[in-house]
Amino acid sequence: MRVVALEEHFSFPDMVARLSPAARAQAGWPPADAPNSPQQQHAAQLAEIGPERLRLMDEAGVTVQVLSVAGPGAELLPPAEAPAFAREYNDRLAQAIAAHPDRFAGFAHLPLTHPKAAADELARAVETLGFVGALVNGTTNGLFLDDPRFAPLLARAEALGVPLYLHPGIPPAPVRDAYYSNLPHELGFNLGIAGFGWHAETAIHVLRLVLAGALERYPRLQLIIGHMGEMLPVMMARCDQILAPKVTQLPRTVSQTLRDQVHITTSGIFTRPPLEAALATFGLDRVLFSIDYPFAPNAPGKAFLNGLQMAPADLEKLAYGNADRVLKLAR
Repeated sequence: MRVVALEEHFSFPDMVARLSPAARAQAGWPPADAPNSPQQQHAAQLAEIGPERLRLMDEAGVTVQVLSVAGPGAELLPPAEAPAFAREYNDRLAQAIAAHPDRFAGFAHLPLTHPKAAADELARAVETLGFVGALVNGTTNGLFLDDPRFAPLLARAEALGVPLYLHPGIPPAPVRDAYYSNLPHELGFNLGIAGFGWHAETAIHVLRLVLAGALERYPRLQLIIGHMGEMLPVMMARCDQILAPKVTQLPRTVSQTLRDQVHITTSGIFTRPPLEAALATFGLDRVLFSIDYPFAPNAPGKAFLNGLQMAPADLEKLAYGNADRVLKLAR
């Protein structure tokens, strides 16, 4: 069976090395040589887009990876520098995809500190390089995409008909200080990222786009979020109760807006209860398979997919059909 995984990551060490240590530290990233950081632990796998990655895909039965930059990246650079950095990243990714066009596709890396340039780079990446959307890593200078300055990007994504994948990022400094400081053994960092914090942050990112009316202004815009919906499936009824249309003054309920404009993936979460919640709230047509390579290995992700007791047609939608449709992947 064809299998498409669409939250799969890479980074080029020489480009990461161009980011100043001061900018990394201010954004909350560990030093580049910190041995226990996720980026350092998986540095070799992130850097390689070739035989070894393909071998691991083949072993697990993954047909296509949709590749995206694992931060840090252009979001740490000033507006004058970020566009060229993002453009180079995208050009180099396009070269890697061109070597194996039946195995890889790409999400654009965007210079979000320069929103107009980000919109233009998204258009170039889609129209010239053949990318299938863009991935955004968390906040940019503490701002979510509902901020009015990002309107050009939202409008361009809607006009191009490509999704924006909202991926977690390192929490801003005030959040790190208030929520994740003063824990032993540097556990605050892990709690603030994959241990819990950045899943909540991505849910807040989506809810802000709903409540700010951004998804009403761009009703054809489609978003993707990972990790079985970043806890939103279990909170949708609660959101509808507390944030009803009479409170939000928006025409749709929160849950209806989510079901209209958000897709979710299985990335990094391979147990049945979260999937059941995702299917019950978003519906099968809005759930897409992902692994989160290399931060999650291919084998357990594919084993989870293989173990699902689903009708063959439903399993095909989850494994590849929904991704092919949403991303317009060529067969």
